[in-house]
Amino acid sequence: MTNIASVRPHAPGPAGRPLLGSMLDLRRDSLGTFLQARREHGEVVRLQAGPPGLRSVFHAVFAPQGVQQVLASEAANFRKDHPLYEEVRQSFGNGLLTSQDSDYLRQRRLVQPLFTKRRVDGYATAVTSEADAVAARWRTADGGVVDLVREMNRLALCTVSRILFGTDAEAAVDAIDRCAPVINAYVVGRAYVPVKLPREWPTPGNRRARAATDELNALCDRIIAERRAAAGAPAEAGDDLLSLLTQAANDADGSLDATEIREQVLIFLLAGHETTATSLAFTLHLLARHPEEQRRVREEADRVLGDRAATAADLDRLPHLTQALKESMRLYPAAPVISRRAVEATEIGGFAIPAGADVVVAPWVTHRDPGLWEDPERFDPRRFTPEREAARHRYAWFPFGGGPRACIGQHFSMLESVLALATLLRSYELEAVDQEVPVAAGITLQATGPARVRLHPRTS
Repeated sequence: MTNIASVRPHAPGPAGRPLLGSMLDLRRDSLGTFLQARREHGEVVRLQAGPPGLRSVFHAVFAPQGVQQVLASEAANFRKDHPLYEEVRQSFGNGLLTSQDSDYLRQRRLVQPLFTKRRVDGYATAVTSEADAVAARWRTADGGVVDLVREMNRLALCTVSRILFGTDAEAAVDAIDRCAPVINAYVVGRAYVPVKLPREWPTPGNRRARAATDELNALCDRIIAERRAAAGAPAEAGDDLLSLLTQAANDADGSLDATEIREQVLIFLLAGHETTATSLAFTLHLLARHPEEQRRVREEADRVLGDRAATAADLDRLPHLTQALKESMRLYPAAPVISRRAVEATEIGGFAIPAGADVVVAPWVTHRDPGLWEDPERFDPRRFTPEREAARHRYAWFPFGGGPRACIGQHFSMLESVLALATLLRSYELEAVDQEVPVAAGITLQATGPARVRLHPRTS
């Protein structure tokens, strides 16, 4: 590790309030607070939050070089020991998102074959079928207006549930839609308070979260038991992702037990629908606000697809739509802040990072850096032409994280998003009703207001 004696002892940062530091600012608007910290204090910022004696100190890293250090080149030194991950682990289990060390490596080896390009491409029909169902339902939308936040959350949830659960998807959707927001709010609320009440205490919040968790666990356990029974009768085994998880095994790592399968399923549900829903909703909303860009991607979809359904082979044939999606993910990254904890002391950008320090990298901020992105608040899909992508630092844009813990489902997310967007945009022209959509950072980026559009069905 770098000798930190020769670097500055502390990164600069806001003084905050005398008693609480930056705690109230972070709780009120963490994303805005990080943006302001970057503008006023630079590429590595030290923030303090909480009352004396309970104050937490953490470092926010914004430059691509520092992001690469945290996520990739020194990834072994930056672990998922942050309080947010511990709360996710307590609520959703020790799946790929939260597991570490030998547990993570074993799980990754067992699960990786389920996310090969060939396997993921096989889910294209499920994606377009669910998107077609949404397009058909929109024909009866009240006043021709829909809220994209709600609609895309439901579309992504139905899609991932169908791929995970197969014929059991319908029963799963309602339970997940009802329970996941309760658990998410509980996790975030606990992660960022200086004093946590024990989960076992019968407070109203604990009881609501426990009931939601128990319902999801019972649902998954029932379906898993059915799949494991079917795995012993090959003629009855399905090809949904859950069936494949029950069959995942190799000589070195064995197989996943029922608890491990449930934990993977819950993480896939969390990461596989909220993140994609965010990308879908904001891409459609931005295109609704920019009619020329909407026309450009629709003409491309018409030219490539004609009257047929989109397939996995079309992913590379829709570059303008892919560029619009990537630009949306720049402005509205589904994981706006990524947290780690340093194992040993090191330095980033010339500043000391002590052992045990909490460290965050923030796509929300790096994606808006005017030194990396000209006029960064402007929606401009042409930023993602192959030439301009190649000219940028690898970690100027990192909506899927990076390094050895990069999102295992990023090809699936891109495939689902592009095919669903193409399907919907062929059927409707969208006109923005809400010009701005307020957001906040939760486990994923959360829209705190509607993203309504007026639908104009296309006749040809």
